Amino acid sequence: MALSKKYGRFPDAGRKAYFNTLSNYKNGQFQNLIPTPALVEGENMMKVLWQFFGKHTDTEPSRPLPSVKTDLKSLAPEENVLVWFGHSSYFIQADGLKLLVDPVFSGNASPIRGSVKAFPGADIYHAEDMPEIDVLLISHDHWDHLDYPTMQLLKQKVKKVICGLGVAQHFEYWAWDKNKLVEKNWYQTETLGAGNTITLTPARHFSGRLLHRNISLWTSFVWQTPARKLFLGGDSGYGPHFKSIGTQFGPFDLAILECGQYNEKWPYIHSLPNEVVTEARELQAKNLMPVHHSKFKLAQHPWYEPLQWVTSLAEAAGVPVITPLIGEKVNLDQPGKTWNKWWEQVK
Repeated sequence: MALSKKYGRFPDAGRKAYFNTLSNYKNGQFQNLIPTPALVEGENMMKVLWQFFGKHTDTEPSRPLPSVKTDLKSLAPEENVLVWFGHSSYFIQADGLKLLVDPVFSGNASPIRGSVKAFPGADIYHAEDMPEIDVLLISHDHWDHLDYPTMQLLKQKVKKVICGLGVAQHFEYWAWDKNKLVEKNWYQTETLGAGNTITLTPARHFSGRLLHRNISLWTSFVWQTPARKLFLGGDSGYGPHFKSIGTQFGPFDLAILECGQYNEKWPYIHSLPNEVVTEARELQAKNLMPVHHSKFKLAQHPWYEPLQWVTSLAEAAGVPVITPLIGEKVNLDQPGKTWNKWWEQVK
């Protein structure tokens, strides 16, 4: 594949003219709701990178991660299930629709082949395992959420793509049918029929596939079905938007929140586990499922720390937490089972 193709394309003149009319776009970039520096005050990128490539303990599992291979093409139509593929990729079949979120099936989360490789055992699902998908949701265009090889393999299986403003430009460049592409701003809604809607909601993060940041929008999603309400969080640092979303759209039957690849040196763009529990409570979530862990090393914390930390804190706070194996079915009609702490057997 041509190297340039992976990177996608900058928004065209028509898009940029529209973006310039928006309150969350300024000086050629989308903006967070509150100031969001990439690093904590007093840190610099060269120092952080030097420390990042130093030696750190248990950042990768010592043996292959356990998993279950659920046949997604054979699910009964009446099943309401979620299947997680590691990191932030997951499939949901609920109330007559099949959704796929941020799939990365190429085995790495980087434009450089062979770098940021999936942990052994964490890459058991591939594009060919996916059934026909009603809606593909892309939270933002970072490599660990928007994977060019995966997108090309899914092109004929996906009926509709919903993403933040500017992200559809990549899909157009990759020769996707424009009629399948829906790009929206925060608080705009796409009606899917049969009582289903997807609303884009704020996140506190950034975007970019090359050197230019924030030329497309990062987002979370609210999925309202006739029977349930789900919050699909994307990547986000903690901020006042969680309480605002909970007040406007909650309570939620389930909140799927990123918990991993965090560091105290970049606390504004990724949430620490204690913040994730706070976010779930502010969203008024009945159940919490942490993602963004257990597939790629993008930070220096032990690979199992996000699960260990967030489950302990959630249990203490009385927040039910869902921690399936990769590929294990989560029954959305009865999500509150006691989940096995599988990572404790892998350390």
